[in-house]
Amino acid sequence: MILYKLSSVTKIKSGKKILDNISCEIDKGKIFVIMGPSGSGKTTLLRLLNRLEDPSEGEMFFNGEDIKKIDVRELRKKVAMVFQIPLLFGEKAVDNILYPAKLYKIEVNPEEVIELVGLKRDILNQKIDSVSVGQAQRIAIARSLVLNPDVLLLDEPTSALDFSSKIEIENLIKDLNKNLGISIIFVTHDLEQAKRMGDRAVLIVEGKKIEEGSIPEMFENPRSSELKKFLKGELK
Repeated sequence: MILYKLSSVTKIKSGKKILDNISCEIDKGKIFVIMGPSGSGKTTLLRLLNRLEDPSEGEMFFNGEDIKKIDVRELRKKVAMVFQIPLLFGEKAVDNILYPAKLYKIEVNPEEVIELVGLKRDILNQKIDSVSVGQAQRIAIARSLVLNPDVLLLDEPTSALDFSSKIEIENLIKDLNKNLGISIIFVTHDLEQAKRMGDRAVLIVEGKKIEEGSIPEMFENPRSSELKKFLKGELK
């Protein structure tokens, strides 16, 4: 089933086209990778998916419904976002788990949520300025799970981590996709990470869609010159 369908989506900021005529489909229940060099518009595309920004032109559909007709608050309950640098607030880790629960007036068991991301319960009472970057990112992911979202948007969530921590977060994300059925949309400029993580991908270069397809197809049989260059590390 199709989760998102984008048709001729363009985003203009300060008179410049950040995204130019993007059309693609994202399947439900899969891990979809948005890849491309730095400054290509990947993060902007991700932000459109839960309406942190709106397109200047074109149409976007979520579960078959025009995304502009969905209440933003309800959309963000279903579509959670985790940023590149983990943004924690409050005094303790538990404050981050309780915040969305209070916002949407639901009950939550913080201990159960924190265990979903592989952290021990005692971290809940730890001050946020004392946790590691890897722990902070897990707490941010846990916070995003409180509302039982259908989709996780992940904007290069491992870029600030060392390699072993990066692999741990990647495995966590794949487990959430497999065990909870959460659709994952993952931004990265790291080719090896895209290969490890994704089912399908789209390549964005200078705001334009270059190729879209399954990860094996794109890596083994690149069609465009841009993808060939990207795979060779010639596009940064």
